[in-house]
Amino acid sequence: MYIVCFDLEGVFTPEIWIAVSKSTGIDELKLTTRDIPDYDVLMKNRIEILKKNKISIKDIQEIILNMELLPGAKVFLDNIRIMAQIVIVTDSFIEFVMPFMEKLDFPTCFCHNLEIGKEGIIIDYKIRIKEMKKKTILAFKMLNYEIIAAGDSYNDVPMLLEAKHGIFFRPPKNVMEEFPEFPVVSEYSELKNLISNYLGLSD
Repeated sequence: MYIVCFDLEGVFTPEIWIAVSKSTGIDELKLTTRDIPDYDVLMKNRIEILKKNKISIKDIQEIILNMELLPGAKVFLDNIRIMAQIVIVTDSFIEFVMPFMEKLDFPTCFCHNLEIGKEGIIIDYKIRIKEMKKKTILAFKMLNYEIIAAGDSYNDVPMLLEAKHGIFFRPPKNVMEEFPEFPVVSEYSELKNLISNYLGLSD
């Protein structure tokens, strides 16, 4: 039996921090794991920028509320749900992702938490567990599931490596070139067909 695991940002939604950067005019917030693979370094840098500019969790949530899913994301996910169980595994935070979960009809989502201080300023982040994406796949495998996983960036690679079938969806060129062992697709129709093949459901 298969479970299909997906990253969230870059697969179903735009990058949240890029949207925050555009809305606030702070270029440094554009950086993602595509640019800085070390997630701890990336997040600590983001938090310091938010503190310095007095940007609150409410400010960020208002930006997120105005964001839409990537075109075709909902239809694609609905199609995969007919074929297999799905889980979204993201390094984002529950304080950020809930509007997107509502738009996706509340799939199971594993994510992290933020620590909010006075005046709603983010002061730290709390990971669910170190290497959560990789360990999620390992846990499912211990339960005798086979895993198909899809993501777009460096922080997805451990998940893709542990899965029986790992897939890159719209990765940047540098990530794609560094990990040529994974098939690369850029359209939901291609991703659906590849997953169907792995599930043994193709014609």
